[in-house]
Order: sequence, then C-alpha cells, then structure tokens
Amino acid sequence: MTDRESLSYEQARDELAGVVKRLEAGGLSLEQSLDLWERGEKLAAICAEWLDGARARLTTAIAAREPDDAGPDPGAAGAPF
Repeated sequence: MTDRESLSYEQARDELAGVVKRLEAGGLSLEQSLDLWERGEKLAAICAEWLDGARARLTTAIAAREPDDAGPDPGAAGAPF
C-alpha cells in the first residue's frame, strides 16, 4: 500500500505542516533535516495527487451538466417552437 492509498488529503497536509514547522524550528542535524525534507516532498506530492484527482472529478461533473453542443439551440433565431 502506498502513502497515497493510506493517507487522506487532510492527513498528508497536516503531516506536511508539521514537517515544515520542525524544519523551520531548526536544531536538527543535517541528516535529520534531509530526512524531513524528503518526507515533506513525498507529502507534497500526495497532496498534489489528491488535488489533481479532485480537479478531474469536478471537471467531469461540470462537463456532465453542460448541454450538448451538437444539437440546435432552442432559443436560436429561426428554431421551431
């Protein structure tokens, strides 16, 4: 199971915020900082995947609500009543 499958968007976002706080606080060894940075990069990618998926779902839902452009516009001039 990947992190994307096991972490919700909110969990990944909250953990990422914690990583940023720890890095900003300083006092870590170089190795600890690098490990946190790498974890932060993974968490940011997970968040981006969730957001991309949400965007795709919204785009699909909006497109499904829009009328087909294939047929005549009933309000167009010359259209039968």
